[in-house]
Amino acid sequence: MFDHLLFGLQIILAIVGGYQLFLSIFGWYRNKKKEQFTPQKTFAIFVAAHNEEQVVGALIENLKNLNYPKDMYDIMVICDNCTDKTAEIVRQHGVYAFERHNAKLRGKGFAIEWMLKELWKQPKAYDAIVMFDADNLVSPDYLIHMNNDLCSGSKVIQAYLDTKNPHDSWVTAAYAITYWYCNRLWQLPRQNLKMANFLGGTGMCFDTALIKEMGWGATSLVEDLEFTMRCVQRGINPTFNYDAKVYDEKPLTYKASATQRLRWMQGHFDVARRYSLPLLWQGLKEANWAKIDTAVYAMNVYTLMISSILTVFLWADKLLPGHAHFTSTYDISPFWFTLLTVGAYIQFPLALILEKAPLRMFKMFPGFIVFLISWWPITIHAFFTQNNKQWSHTLHTRVIRLEEVRKKQAS
Repeated sequence: MFDHLLFGLQIILAIVGGYQLFLSIFGWYRNKKKEQFTPQKTFAIFVAAHNEEQVVGALIENLKNLNYPKDMYDIMVICDNCTDKTAEIVRQHGVYAFERHNAKLRGKGFAIEWMLKELWKQPKAYDAIVMFDADNLVSPDYLIHMNNDLCSGSKVIQAYLDTKNPHDSWVTAAYAITYWYCNRLWQLPRQNLKMANFLGGTGMCFDTALIKEMGWGATSLVEDLEFTMRCVQRGINPTFNYDAKVYDEKPLTYKASATQRLRWMQGHFDVARRYSLPLLWQGLKEANWAKIDTAVYAMNVYTLMISSILTVFLWADKLLPGHAHFTSTYDISPFWFTLLTVGAYIQFPLALILEKAPLRMFKMFPGFIVFLISWWPITIHAFFTQNNKQWSHTLHTRVIRLEEVRKKQAS
């Protein structure tokens, strides 16, 4: 009976993996023909900042020089529970500093919800709201792309997320490979197929009328995933703009990375538990594939946890003395399941080729494999600590400007 259960789980996991492998094919091409519009939309740019005095100035300088009419966007930095000179530096740069002090409701989700209430009090109205983190850098044409998508009917837009420090350590290189893979073989296929894309926490753009109508309401540790689920429930599919680039700073050390990823997975379990099954049922009733796909995406945290446990269990069963006691899918059809496994892992170098990543990044794959495997214990730990709602801050201290990022990309 236990053997049948294990085998059934393997089949389900193989179907999920095969489904994503099939979808990735639709990311092999890009539709470059997009309608262009003159600047029409006005933007309120939110920058979430908690003790970011070291890096916030570089982002503000970057945003002040976007290729968009300067009277059509305003920069508003949310100085959330700051104890350093973040607010002072923001004002020195001549942009709005909104100081929030609430030690009980900590985290970006709560800060955004508070900032929206402050925005509604302002005399000036905006067509859209953009959200960045203080450590980000933004391509100069970002608002042009957001304007084009909004004018084309998009209500929620996710930009292309890249890393601004991929060469700093094997950890930042692993993040970079992950981002290139997700942009090209997760986000782009769903955009090409007119399905729902997934918000990534920064580089997000929202139609103001939609935010006013549905409210923010995303205060979990992964507010981006939570708002994605709320949108798809309402039939609003977030879209993906491949050409609007946002560069995010990644942790240098494994320890800092593990802390960040543990928070992500704790929040992911929380959101998956509350939203995935209702959304799946809704999608099945409505025969809405975008809703079904988004529900499956939310459940990936369970997929990863179960697959990691099964992998360790089945390998241990085979390596222990004597005959294996449990049936593996590889025993039933070694060719097809080996092909599926190889296909799943070959997507990562394929993504780097499609994204024209620097050749030296291919040398980082041994560290990337370690990074992938390290998700297993982090995910299992997150499952048992998912009720922890304690937000943790990732420290950013290195000042990098857009010119440096692009210079390194070209080298």
